Amino acid sequence: MDIDKLKTLLEKNSDGLTDEFKRIFHGRGGLYEGWRHLTIDSVDKILSVAIYFKEANEDALLEMLKDFVKTSRHTTLVVQRRYIKGSLSEVLIGELQENLFALENGIKFKLNLLSNQNSLYFPDMKNGRDFVRENAKDKNVLNLFSYTCAFSVAAKLGGAQSVSNIDMSKSALSVGRSNHHLNDIDTKGVSFLPYNILKSFSRIKKKGPFDLIIIDPPTFQKGSFEATKDYEKIIKKLPDIASDDCILLACLNSPDLDSTFLIELIQEFAPDFRLIERLENPKEFASQDEERSLKNLVFKKTL
Repeated sequence: MDIDKLKTLLEKNSDGLTDEFKRIFHGRGGLYEGWRHLTIDSVDKILSVAIYFKEANEDALLEMLKDFVKTSRHTTLVVQRRYIKGSLSEVLIGELQENLFALENGIKFKLNLLSNQNSLYFPDMKNGRDFVRENAKDKNVLNLFSYTCAFSVAAKLGGAQSVSNIDMSKSALSVGRSNHHLNDIDTKGVSFLPYNILKSFSRIKKKGPFDLIIIDPPTFQKGSFEATKDYEKIIKKLPDIASDDCILLACLNSPDLDSTFLIELIQEFAPDFRLIERLENPKEFASQDEERSLKNLVFKKTL
């Protein structure tokens, strides 16, 4: 697909855009030959572009995007060059206001578009947050690897009785607390705990038993978590912290590990949990091989 066809596709995918966050081009899924290095998001009036590795047509691409912005609803163009370590994002058109947020089904999540890495918000997890919101009523929720606590916000809006957010990063938890305030959520009954999960199960157990458990770890985080060897350590603890009718949302975002990896861990180390479904990913995140994309598996404890 050449640049002109890409522009035509962007125009098509921009029909009906609102102030809600939407991915309008997902090259990372491998469905568009020659564009695996590119994603483009609409954030209200901002067009946010991420380039994951250098290609010869980058200058032509940026010129096309500038032209596209001039005829779209967008007034600002931001580009992340993810392949340049430590490089800040560049605002090519317009300006970024302070206190940005992404809007998802009416929920606000803080957003940092000037970072060259994570923006504080993971849009591909939208259906996972919807699931939690729909299944959290009156439940005691455990949110492991909570990062900026988006699942916690969804759980509280869904009527959760309590939520325990666990993450090593105090700064991420601070953003998480702000995400609750941004949505006018009373944080009574919500905990923000800067624990090393693999070393803190005795403290986590005291907050249980849990009726809804969310495990959303990084695939690899040096010195703290490696999915291939550490995920099973968490699964082994499930029988000690889960209520009798606990629901488990186990997430995995590794292109090299498929759904079978998680299913077999559950069968071996937490056999009381049965697979209920795999949540579909949002259609705008479609992938050439869904087993290489985000996997959200729902399990239910049965006695």
